[in-house]
Formats: sequence, C-alpha cells, structure tokens
Amino acid sequence: MGKSLLYFSGSAAVLAAIVYLKTCHRPEVLPEAMPEDVWWGPKYDEHLDGNTDIRPFRINITDEVIDDLKHRLRTARPFAKPLESVNFEYGFNHDYLAKVVDHWLNRYDWAARQAHMNALPQFKTRLYGLDVHFIHARPAATGKHRVIPLLIAHGWPGSVVEFYRLIPMLTKPRDGFDFVFQVIAPSLPGFGFSDPAVRPGMGPAQIGQIFVELMDRLGHKKFYVQGGDWGAVIVEAMAKLFPDRVSGLHSNMCMVGNHLDLCDFTRLVLGSYWPSLAVSSEMEQQRTYPLSKLFSMTLEETGYMHIQMTKPDTAGVGLNESPVGLAAWILEKFSIGTNLKHRQMPDGGLSMYDMDDLLDNVVVYWISGSITTSMRLYSEYASAKYRSLPHNKAPVKVPAACANFPHEINVTLSLKRFLKKKYTKLIRVTEMADGGHFAAFERPEFLSNDIWTSIKEIEQTYYLT
Repeated sequence: MGKSLLYFSGSAAVLAAIVYLKTCHRPEVLPEAMPEDVWWGPKYDEHLDGNTDIRPFRINITDEVIDDLKHRLRTARPFAKPLESVNFEYGFNHDYLAKVVDHWLNRYDWAARQAHMNALPQFKTRLYGLDVHFIHARPAATGKHRVIPLLIAHGWPGSVVEFYRLIPMLTKPRDGFDFVFQVIAPSLPGFGFSDPAVRPGMGPAQIGQIFVELMDRLGHKKFYVQGGDWGAVIVEAMAKLFPDRVSGLHSNMCMVGNHLDLCDFTRLVLGSYWPSLAVSSEMEQQRTYPLSKLFSMTLEETGYMHIQMTKPDTAGVGLNESPVGLAAWILEKFSIGTNLKHRQMPDGGLSMYDMDDLLDNVVVYWISGSITTSMRLYSEYASAKYRSLPHNKAPVKVPAACANFPHEINVTLSLKRFLKKKYTKLIRVTEMADGGHFAAFERPEFLSNDIWTSIKEIEQTYYLT
C-alpha cells in the first residue's frame, strides 16, 4: 500500500507539473521611456559641454607612465609559491604570473603596441557631461554595397582592444552580401578612455541611452547593435527602450534573466529527467545538466562579481596601485572565460592568445586608471533601484539573433526554449563550434560570420521587400 501511494503521489506531481507548464502565463511588461534630463558629468560647463564636436583621438603613453609602470613591475614583492599539483584552481598561478610580468617588463614593445592600438580611427565627443571615446571604422571600399551602421559594445574586464581583429572582418565587403558594415565601438563610460560618471545611477540602460545619442550625433537614426558580456546587457536595453532606433540585435551572451518564472524553473528541474522539456540540442543538454554541477560552477566562479557588486572601490585600491595585481585579476577572467577546463593547465590556457594582445587590454586599464570606475557598473546593475526598472522584465521586440558559444560561462539562462519567450522576433540561435565568453577576442572569425549571416537574414525577413 505504501509503495502504491508513493507511485501515485509521484505521478500526480508530474501530472500537476505538466498541467502547469501547459497553462502558466505571464503578463507582458512594457519598458518606460528614459528621462532626458540626466547629467553624468560635473556641473554643466558651457565651454566643454556646449561643444558637440567629434574630435580625433590617439593614445599617447608618456615616458613617465612607462617608467613608473616598469618600476612597479621590477619592484613587485615576491609571489607566494603555488601549492603542489595546483595550476589555476586557486586563482592565477603565481609561477605563470612571473612569466607574464617578465614578458611585460622585457619584451612588450611599447612603441609597437601603441602604434597597433592607434591603427583604427578613434574619436571622442561630449555626451551628457562625459567625454566618450569610440572607434569609428568605415569600409575602405563599398562599390555597390549598402553601408550598414553597427554599434558593438564590449564588457568587463574587456575593452575595445577585444575588437581589433573583428572590426576588419566586418568592414571588408563579402561575396554574397549586398551590404558592408561601418563599425562604431565605444568604450563604456568609466572604462578605458571614456569618462566615468560622477554620481550614482549609471547602469546598462543609462549607458545605452548615451550610445543612442552617440549614434544620433554620428547621423545614424537606425542602426544594428551587437554585444557580449556587459555589452550584451547594454545593447539589449537599447533594443527594448529605443526600438525605433535599433534595426536588430546580435548577441553572443543572450540570457533570459528576469524572464524566468516558476514555469521555466519547473521545466529546468524536470529537464533533469526529461531533457526535452528544457533543452533543444545535445550541446544545451551537456552545458546544463546535471544542475548540481552547473550551480556549483556558478558559486565557484562568481565571487569576483559579488565583490564588485558590493565593494568595488575597496577592491579597486589595490588593483589601481599594482600592475601585477591588475594583470592577475583581469587575465584570470580570460582564462576561465575561454574554457573552464583551463583551470587544470599550468598557463591557464592563456598561451592560446598572443600575450601582447592580452597585455594591451591590461595596459588600457592601467594607463587610464579606470579599474575602479569600471567595476562600479556591477554595483549599479545590482542596485534595487536599477533592478526595479520595468525594462528588465520587458521582451525584446526588435529582430534578434543569438550566438551560443560552447564554453560560455553564463549558460544557465541561454536555452533556446526560454530565449524564444524573451526575444519575440528571434530569427536564429547559432550553436557555435568552438569558443567561450570572449568571442570577439578568441574566435573573431566565428563571431563575424554569424553577425554577417544573422543581419542578412534580418534584412531579408523584415526590411527588404
């Protein structure tokens, strides 16, 4: 009798869950318009803020900055010896860190790297009280091709340096496409060469508002957007809040986020037993289940996020003082973000990158002194005030495409079944063959191919008649 009751109870629970899955419904939330009277800089200065010019910009690292940095690298305190048989499992391996510092000090060619970073045309302009830095790369030749403006946004701990291989792949015409891109890649406010906000409240949506104004100043009333990491969150907010300006969205970090409800969590849990309830492919199943492994990974790899959401200014003190600490903090994220299995490698898998390219990104943070202000974005996003904004739970109604890279660390909420609820015009979800979180930096050829194909499909489906 006891076993029969148990079986009956289990069957009833499964039946109830299935009924709930079939009937649950969530009312649509609409975003609210962004206020126009925001001001992120100091008190209005007519000389500075009245100037709407777009000014050319070049990176110019002075000898004093280089000498100071080299002195700090030379006089860094001895590193702790790693534990036996430990690679990157405890964080950045100090033996490999010594090799990074040696390369930075003795083989990193400052003049050559500065010339490399100045190879793409860069500008600054004044927006909402802030100097905003951006790359603006136009196609060298267009022929009969239409020119489509595309804004691409980076994240943390990245910078526009991540896009130096991607941008030329987008601005060169391709066979089989009747368009080519001109690319606008801004540095997020508080990152690199863009000014930080002087008061609280600048989250991803507010940055998106600044970027819409930037595109307006460049003469683009309609444009496409693309992003990963914070860039993905920012361009998503732009698509929700300014659908009349955004022609379409491409993201390499599509996430459901606040759109997950009890119905979705039920699917996710029941998917442990019946995967087809939640996942749509073998790759999704491998990345999602078992849930215990997924949740354990999330706890283990998001400690930095909690620190930056709560005490960014405290953490920023040491990172802004020590270039060695800054490199370890930043490059460890490139290690695990590329592939979690790299934790078991002596070099953290970083040797797959060009060390000069990795250090270029660290240098941008160092010479601009922007590590603290960049980390504040986590605090702004996590604030109760920002999380209560209606757009967080609103759907994306512009045409959208998602590229899911197999080693993306933020995988829980990127299942195609759930994405279809959030992106009402989801035109494609591409399961990429390889790559991780820093797709533009690691696999620019894969990312660029998907951007080209996705936007072509959006154009043919929604705009070309």
